[in-house]
Amino acid sequence: MNLEWHWPCAGAIGLIAAIALIIVWQFVCAHRPSKSPQIPVFDLDEDLNNEHVGELFRQWRVLGRVAIVVLVAALLLSLTTVSRPSTVDEADERASNRDIVLCLDVSPSMLSYDHQVLASYQRLISNFKGERIGLSLFNSTSRTLFPLTDDYQLASNQLKNASDILGNISTQDKINKTDDRTLQEFSDLIEGTQNRKDKTSLIGDGLVSCAAMLPGFTYGKTNRAKDEADKASIVLATDNFSGKSTYTLGSALDLTRKAGIVVDGLYAGPASSENDASTVEMQRDITSHGGSYFSVHSGKPIENLVQTIEKRKNRDEEKVRKAALVDAPGWWTLALALLVALWIGLAWRLKR
Repeated sequence: MNLEWHWPCAGAIGLIAAIALIIVWQFVCAHRPSKSPQIPVFDLDEDLNNEHVGELFRQWRVLGRVAIVVLVAALLLSLTTVSRPSTVDEADERASNRDIVLCLDVSPSMLSYDHQVLASYQRLISNFKGERIGLSLFNSTSRTLFPLTDDYQLASNQLKNASDILGNISTQDKINKTDDRTLQEFSDLIEGTQNRKDKTSLIGDGLVSCAAMLPGFTYGKTNRAKDEADKASIVLATDNFSGKSTYTLGSALDLTRKAGIVVDGLYAGPASSENDASTVEMQRDITSHGGSYFSVHSGKPIENLVQTIEKRKNRDEEKVRKAALVDAPGWWTLALALLVALWIGLAWRLKR
């Protein structure tokens, strides 16, 4: 059980105030005016010059010192309870998991890169712990390969199967040598992604379809609950060669941002097009809407993407941890009550 202090400053301020009062009291006692010499002064040692009375006096002094120690301990425990000792509600903390949708462009211009992207997605989910993950494929329309799930074995198998199929047709040479079975597997894989004739690679529409996989998101509306907002993200992999779609990439990103969904972009087109105006615009759109942008041709994009997702997850868990703090004064209050009761008993004994 991790112990937290909800108001640590309150305890520190109380301790400083107590120390200040003790110093003032000592100062006042040290500068108290001396008594008049005419008043007779009696020496207690002379009056207690017998064994029985001396023993009682020693007991009285010991009890007095113990009473002071108990009183100081009670004061410290009082300051501790003022600091509000708290613990983290583990049930609420476990509710901080994120939903992540992998959104993959499977238009003809992307086929030579999809195998690499899916292999990267496999490495991506190997770093997840507790997140729900889903995969959607899109071209002119979209289809869900597998919905949001925390069954990483299922997700990994689906990704590997899709990666193997697309790897068999990743180049023109492979397409020329492929057999009917492989072509059928490919057809089954992308079935439902080209239901609009004479249109291809509708990136904005594909992104909105991927967002629709997330709980609470509906087209044109942003009715996601507050506890769901900012806990969902989409990884959009595309070569940015887009047809004329209902939603532009910018308008689709506007919808996802209003719904509290973060979109990270993974550019998977040719390296020669990385500096094209359309690619630069894609990067600007994604980063201006709060997402991160990576290219499969730059360094370690998946490792960087994992780090980005982990940072968001850590921020979410920190927010939930703070929100899930519950007061736990039980043992502290019991100890304080026992000390106060002990002090009262000592004070009564001293009075006798």
